Order: sequence, then structure tokens, then C-alpha cells
Amino acid sequence: KNLHITKIDIMTSASNDLSAVTNTLTDDVSSWEGKNLISVTQMTTSGILRLFETAQSMRNLVRSKGGDDRLKHKVLASVFYEASTRTSCSFQAAMMRLGGTFLHVDGGKGGNTSASKKGESLEDTIRCLECYTDVTVLRHPTTGSVQQVALGDGTVKPVINAGDGVGEHPTQALLDFFTIFDELGLSLDVDNGNNTADNSHTGPLVVVLLGDLKHGRTVHSLAKLLARSSLKHELVLRYCAPASLEMPAHVKEYVQQCTDVKQEEYSDMSEAVKGANVLYVTRVQKERFETTEDYEKVKGAYVVDTSLMEAAPQGMIVMHPLPRVDEISTDVDSDPRACYFRQMENGMFVRMAILALILGAP
Repeated sequence: KNLHITKIDIMTSASNDLSAVTNTLTDDVSSWEGKNLISVTQMTTSGILRLFETAQSMRNLVRSKGGDDRLKHKVLASVFYEASTRTSCSFQAAMMRLGGTFLHVDGGKGGNTSASKKGESLEDTIRCLECYTDVTVLRHPTTGSVQQVALGDGTVKPVINAGDGVGEHPTQALLDFFTIFDELGLSLDVDNGNNTADNSHTGPLVVVLLGDLKHGRTVHSLAKLLARSSLKHELVLRYCAPASLEMPAHVKEYVQQCTDVKQEEYSDMSEAVKGANVLYVTRVQKERFETTEDYEKVKGAYVVDTSLMEAAPQGMIVMHPLPRVDEISTDVDSDPRACYFRQMENGMFVRMAILALILGAP
């Protein structure tokens, strides 16, 4: 059990293009410099530990000094063809905390760019923006679009995937994994990967993924990332979703290829959380449904409230990529196990680490 370097990404028909970059981001900082970040399959376990240690140093930096100037005169292109609050703002804040600046392009309907309205290709838009910037963070509604741009012949500067349709959202998965690692005291099966904290986790790691697992790119990426990482814990992934919103077969097939991972499926939320360490909640994504009627059928299928928390394990943390609608009651916010706002703050620290590593200033 080491880096799972023989695993094949079967996520999309275009996944063969990722074979050249699979397992290329390691503990060697030079492996990050100038590189794209488009899929969790690029990460080795030692590379994950390098990122997490860098994120912890970024947290210490922000809390002690607010930031520094290591990315002074560097410019980030923040390009979003889908709406975003947390991802775009955390990347922009991360860049500014490290002394850099950003240009924001809202490529959605009614946005601030004329490029797509004039028929310009996505590749040409990014290539033009590269003339002014040093790194691009790109979100697009079409699955595989960010990969196509990043691995094509046109781009010469790093591209970071901020979400491509219902495909992947690697930086969200990395901040989610960092939150689990940090909150529970996980150990990774690599050199210097042992967690020596008093609260370090022992036994299996049981993660419940709850809600819209069909459209949730965050859970797709997180399931793959956890499964392919070398943990010093057996991993149990429990999928709990409404009948029409189950985890896609391609994700389950990918996970099945990885070692020391069990997959379980539940329909009863209260049964799913028994013995769990993590409850990861996702909203039912109204914007992904063809009709309002289809959305209404599954809206509110699961609601995490104080009664569920009273029956849940005392050490179980509750996570959510946000925004939430009604799937977590606000009464849960005061429970110390609710860590979704700590999770959001971790997003800035992890993205600071990613930018610093990719721009050669860790």
C-alpha cells in the first residue's frame, strides 16, 4: 500500500488525458511549481501531506501576521462561468493575503465579460488572460472543460480547476480532506505522516456522504481523494441519498479499485451516522434539475437537526461545502461538532498553500 499508482481514472471518457499527470504532485516542492491542478488524481499521499503542512503554516501566518508579500507582483485570473461566492472569494483573499492581486471575470449570463457573448472560445479567452496574469482559477459548467483548457496546447501558465459542471472540484476536496485530517487527527501512511497529537484518530475512518450525490462534484472528488490516499486507517464510505440522487456508478467503480476501502449504501440517515466520524452534508442542487417538479420531489429529503445530533456519536464532525438551504438546521450551528464554518476558513489556508506551491513560493 503506497501511492496507488496503478489505479486508472475512469471518471470521464477524456480521463486518459490525465494519465500523464496522475500522481505527479509529490512532497518535492518543485513538482508543484508551474503545474496545473485539475484533478485529485494528480495527488500522491506525500504530496497531500506537503500541501497540508503548508496550509497549517499559512494558518499560523494569517493568525500571527495577517499574511506576507511572497506573491507580490503576481496576478491571479479569477474566471467563473458559474456563480460562486466561497471559492472565488477564498482564492482572491488567499492571493491578497500573500501580497498578490487578482482580476475577476464573471463569464456567466449577465456577467462582466464580452468574450463568450462575441463567440470567443474558452481556450482563446484563457490564453488572452494569461497575457496579463500568472495563474488562472477557472470554473465552467461543462464537465471536462477545465481539463481540456489546461491540457491543451494553448495555455502556458498554470490553471486551477474551481469546478467543472458535475465533474470535479479538486480544491474543495483538498480543503475538505484537510478539515477531516485536522479535526480528527488523521495519520497518513507516508514518511512523517504519523499524527502525534493527543486526540489523534485510531481505528477505521467512517465518512457519511449525505444528500445530492448525483450532482455533487464536491463528493465525487472527496470520495476519490480519500479512497486513493494512503491512510493509516481503514476507510468506510457510506452513501446516503434520495432514490434518484445516488452516487454515480463511475465514482463507485473508481473507489472499488482502491485498497482498504469499503463502500456502503443507506437510505436511513439515522442508521448511516451510527459509528460515523464524519457527516458530510450536501444540498439538493436546484440548478441541476430539468424541472422544478423534479426538484420539489427530493427537496428536504434529509435534514440534520438537533435530534439527529443527540443520537449521533459525540466525536462525529458535521461538514458542508455550503451554501445550505434547509438540509442543516441553524440550531446545529452552536454544536461544537458543526465545523462547516471552520471548514470554510480552511479553504483560504489550503488555497493559499496551493497558490504558493504552484507559483514557487511555499
